[in-house]
Amino acid sequence: MWNWLLKRLGQVLPTLVILSFIIFGLQQLMPGDPAVILAGEERGDPQVLAQIRAELRLDQPIWAQYFYWIGNVLQGDFGFSWRIRMPVSDLILEKLPVTAQLASMAFLIALVIGVPLGILSAVKKDTAWDWLANAVALFGISTPNFWLGIMMILFFSVQLGWLPPSGYVPLWEDPVQSLATTIMPAFVLGTGVASVLMRHTRAAMLTALSQDYVRTARAKGLTERVVVWKHALRNALIPVVTLGTIEFGRLLAGAVLTEQIFTIPGFGKLVVDAVFNRDY
Repeated sequence: MWNWLLKRLGQVLPTLVILSFIIFGLQQLMPGDPAVILAGEERGDPQVLAQIRAELRLDQPIWAQYFYWIGNVLQGDFGFSWRIRMPVSDLILEKLPVTAQLASMAFLIALVIGVPLGILSAVKKDTAWDWLANAVALFGISTPNFWLGIMMILFFSVQLGWLPPSGYVPLWEDPVQSLATTIMPAFVLGTGVASVLMRHTRAAMLTALSQDYVRTARAKGLTERVVVWKHALRNALIPVVTLGTIEFGRLLAGAVLTEQIFTIPGFGKLVVDAVFNRDY
């Protein structure tokens, strides 16, 4: 077991190091000068700019900046946000719960929509219900999040006035208002995952329903409801649960665009704002 873990760790670490160096280098190639942004009204003073570059080590080669940064990261120091004037670790701890709440709601919506639709599609194979469920899944997979988000804002916020178009209220401050501000972005974020879960649930259910133990259960005279829910579904959900854990991780990463559309101050928006403001 330990040998396997060490082997996997040895495979992952070089990939992470190379990937982090590429991202760090691309950040340096972006247009704009962080020193000019931080200088503010004194951006025209060469001495001020030189001092800022020296303080931030921007006057050093890229490889030297990278090793200085990675050395601090290994010690638990993720740096300091000069734009917000806070340690990056504190910013992450502040913003990550917002993204976690959004991703959790999106995952719950995906489960509620995707798994029942997959079961229905498998049980009602080659019927109108099956075609409808597959059409819903195709819509969820092919629809871009930004388009769906804009359409929901126009309909539910602008036309009907039911939900706020943007913003965020913490769950512990006002649960009802928090739900109102996160239900649309959670639905947008969870739509694609719901479609994936639906397709995998359908495939797993069709495989389970064709097994010998299901035919035996039917031959014993058990009702179709008992056969589906007690025998087939138990085994069909095993690969779906495994897939769900992977998709939840993708939700955390996919929240970047959704948070931008709905102006939710989560981790994704923090990353985007830092990139555009050269806050590295």
